[in-house]
Amino acid sequence: MPDFAILSEIRDVETIATGRGVTIRARLERVYGRGRWRKMKGIATVRLADGTVCEAELHWYEAHGIGRRDFKIKRVLR
Repeated sequence: MPDFAILSEIRDVETIATGRGVTIRARLERVYGRGRWRKMKGIATVRLADGTVCEAELHWYEAHGIGRRDFKIKRVLR
């Protein structure tokens, strides 16, 4: 469970990697199931564990029929 909450829609969504470019694909398939996994990034407003609200760049994995999984904050923007 992440130690932050996403408060807004994720915008400026981009695909970083697909197929064999997703280095942890074997773990994703073992934990969540087979799918066309993609590593994605985007920007959203988040609330951190200490209550601070800020903009952050998020990275996550997603696959059709499975959804978005394993969110993490890569950098805090403001």
